[in-house]
Amino acid sequence: MSVSGRGNEFVPPTGTPRPAKPTPLLLQGQDYLFRSPPKALDFQEQVHRLGMVEQGDGSPVPCVLVLARSADMEMNELSIALAERGVRMVRVDADRCLDLALTVYTDTPLLELDRWLLRPLLVWRRHFELSALPVEPGTLAAAYATDQWGAVADWLSTRRDFTHVNGVADLDRLTQLADAAAFGLRIPRTAVTTQPGRARPGGAQCIVKTSGKHLLEPRPGVQHGLFPRPLETSRTGKAPESAPVIVQEYVPSETELRVFVVGERCLAFQVDKLDPAQLWIDPEAVRVAPVDVPAALTDKLLALAAHWGLRVAAFDLLVSGGEHVFLEVNVNCDWRWFEHRAEDDRVSTAVHDWAAARFRELAGAGKGR
Repeated sequence: MSVSGRGNEFVPPTGTPRPAKPTPLLLQGQDYLFRSPPKALDFQEQVHRLGMVEQGDGSPVPCVLVLARSADMEMNELSIALAERGVRMVRVDADRCLDLALTVYTDTPLLELDRWLLRPLLVWRRHFELSALPVEPGTLAAAYATDQWGAVADWLSTRRDFTHVNGVADLDRLTQLADAAAFGLRIPRTAVTTQPGRARPGGAQCIVKTSGKHLLEPRPGVQHGLFPRPLETSRTGKAPESAPVIVQEYVPSETELRVFVVGERCLAFQVDKLDPAQLWIDPEAVRVAPVDVPAALTDKLLALAAHWGLRVAAFDLLVSGGEHVFLEVNVNCDWRWFEHRAEDDRVSTAVHDWAAARFRELAGAGKGR
């Protein structure tokens, strides 16, 4: 094959154009679209920027540092809850970070954010997605900002002289499945393939899932959903997918559970839905109710969370024939929607109390200096 070029410009060879590839399976029929405006909604950020808080004597202020995005309502709510408990919270939002006055010191666990000198005692990374950076995709400036912020955010999320809410920022689904099975949980038979029509673990009925994130953000602030969907039994494997997907056996179930681990507690909701994607595309049709977690399941989930270094996370499980089937763990878990549907705010209360207590514990251990 010959390739011609003019300077640094790539010019493809002439010839018959390739036929258009079919739309990837998980992009077919997606009608979920979420727009996330980069508007500051954090209570503590607002009152500090308005000068409504005393400057102090210049000593480092102990704080909870959150790496998130503006629309993270769980963290906006946490900011108010921590303020009520006298705990300083600061945040770096992916969609508002390009003009941020930030200096992080490498030889001491301090940082300067705007005019404040801070000592993060507890660091929580949630929804800090590089695709949310307000840059023009495909440009050199975008590649530069994305690479720099990615490196620094990864470092802040794992820095050893900070204490972290969760020990991992991203835990891939395939590792989750292997570890869950090792800890005694049943998992669906699973394959990873670019030919889902040929790979049918466990029989004819299968579910196709993303091997990556549930939400894609091709443009900053605009998210598209990638939701589990049934694999048609008539589908063949002749046309490969453009990227590998997860194919799992269909497990008949009586209901589904979302179990939130908060510290050493498990708080669960029963979720009844007709379709795997109904949670996003028709949320009003989903029934949610608070339920208790069996002791044996609690022990397994807490052991898994400890193994992964997770202190606040959400487990999704099926209840099939009285047995619990592990689907996935969501590190960037959101709980306010489930609470709203169930009219139950136990998870919010538990998270707020845990974060404040952990902050006090670290401050009492001398890390606030």
